[in-house]
Amino acid sequence: MVESVAVKEPAVKEPYVMTGVVCPFCGVTCDDLEVKVENGKITEVKNACVLGKATFLHHLEGLSTPRLYGKPATIDECIDAAAGILAKAKYPLIYGLDSTELSAQRASIELADLIGANIDHTSSVCHAPSYQAVMTVGIPTCTSGETKNRADLVIFWGCNPAEAHPRHATRYSVTPKGIFTPKGKKDRMVIQVDVRPTPTTRIADAFIQMKPNSDYEVISALRALVKGHELEQTEVGGIAVDELKALVEKMKSCKFGIVYWGMGLTQTRGKYLNLVALLKLAQDLNQFTKFSCAAMRGHGNVVGMAQVLTWQTGFPFHVNMSRGYPRFNPGEFSVVDLLARKEVDAALVIAGDAIGNFPGKMSEHLRSIPLIAIDPKESDTTRVADIVIPSAQGAIGAGGMAYRMDHIPLMFKKVVESPYPSDREILNRIIAKIKAMKSCGNGTPAPAGRG
Repeated sequence: MVESVAVKEPAVKEPYVMTGVVCPFCGVTCDDLEVKVENGKITEVKNACVLGKATFLHHLEGLSTPRLYGKPATIDECIDAAAGILAKAKYPLIYGLDSTELSAQRASIELADLIGANIDHTSSVCHAPSYQAVMTVGIPTCTSGETKNRADLVIFWGCNPAEAHPRHATRYSVTPKGIFTPKGKKDRMVIQVDVRPTPTTRIADAFIQMKPNSDYEVISALRALVKGHELEQTEVGGIAVDELKALVEKMKSCKFGIVYWGMGLTQTRGKYLNLVALLKLAQDLNQFTKFSCAAMRGHGNVVGMAQVLTWQTGFPFHVNMSRGYPRFNPGEFSVVDLLARKEVDAALVIAGDAIGNFPGKMSEHLRSIPLIAIDPKESDTTRVADIVIPSAQGAIGAGGMAYRMDHIPLMFKKVVESPYPSDREILNRIIAKIKAMKSCGNGTPAPAGRG
C-alpha cells in the first residue's frame, strides 16, 4: 500500500510571511529572506538571489517518493529495509550530508560509529585540499562581517561568486557599506585572479589572468616578492613580474585584505599545495598589515558537516569507524578511493547526489551494491537506489542549525509542513532499529561485530 504524500495543513491556515529566513542554497546562507506562504505553499520570496528564490518557490517540485527496489512502499518499510542492510554490511559507506542540518549530521556520525562505517561528505570531492592545507599550516581568517566592515582589498582567486554566490558581493565583499568602509565600493579595491574572464571580472577593479595550472608558481613568486627577493624571470605563470610587484604593493599597503579562493585552486595542479602556499602568503602579509583568507563554499551547510565531524572525531572528512574508533587517512578512507577499489559493500547517501557527480567507475560500484538514498528530491542517485527514503528539505520543511561559509552558526527555520520526516528523524529511527537488531532477545547487547 502506497503511503499518502499529501502536504499537511500548516499550523497557520491564513497566508503568512516569515522573516529572517535562512537560505540553504549556497555557503553564503543569507539570513534576511522574507517568505510568504499560502495554503501550505511558498508563493513569494524577497531578498533572495535567483538561485535562492528557485529553491523556495519550487520546493514542491521533483519530490522523491518512498520506494523499495523500484516499487512503492511506506516510509516504515523503507526504514526497516535500510536498517537491515546497514546492520549486515561488513564495510558500509555513509556519504553526502552537506545539504542537511547539524542534528542530522550528528546522527549520521552516531550511525557510522554504530555500524563501523566509513563516513565522508561532499567536501571530499571539492574542498578537501582546502581542509588538508588548513590542517597543515593553519589559516588566518575572519568572518564575512569583518570583510564588510574592514576590508579595503578583496581578491577573488579561482572563484566566480557573481554566478555561484550572487549575494556575496552585495552583502559582504564588494558594495556594502561598513564601519571602516563607509563608502562601500569606493572604499575597496576588488581584484580577480583567474585563468579566464568570468562574470565576476565585471565587478572587479582589476583582472589578473594567469596560465592554467600555474597557481603554485604565481603564489610562490608573490611570497618571494613579499619577503623582498628579486625575481630573475620577466613573467611567472603568464603574468608579468611588474604586475606581480604591483599586486604585492597593494597587498602590503592595504589596511585589511582578504583572499577568497575557490575550486580553481583546489581542483587544479598542485591541489592542497596551492592552498598551503596561499595560506603562507597571507601569514607573510600579516607582518605588514592585517590579511585573511577564506574559501568560497558551495552547499548551504557544507561547513557544518566538517565542523560536526571534527567535534565528534577530531577529523573533518575521510573518517573510518571500522575499528570502533575514528581513523583518518586521505586516499585510504576518502569516498572516491573506497569506491574505486570496490571496498564498500553497502552505501547510504544522505542529502547528496553521488551518482550524478562521481566518476563513472565509482558510480558503477555504487550501483552494484545495496544503495540507500535519503533525499527530498529525485536525483540520479534516487533513480538507481535500491531504497529511497524521502525527507523534509532542510530550511524549508525542516528546521535545524547550519554553518555559514565563515563558520558562523545560523538557525534554519521550518517554513512549511512536509509530508515526510526530517533527515534527523529518519536517521534516529534507523539507529534505533539497528540497536534493536544488535540486541539479544533478553535485551542484552549482542557480542561485538556487525551482522
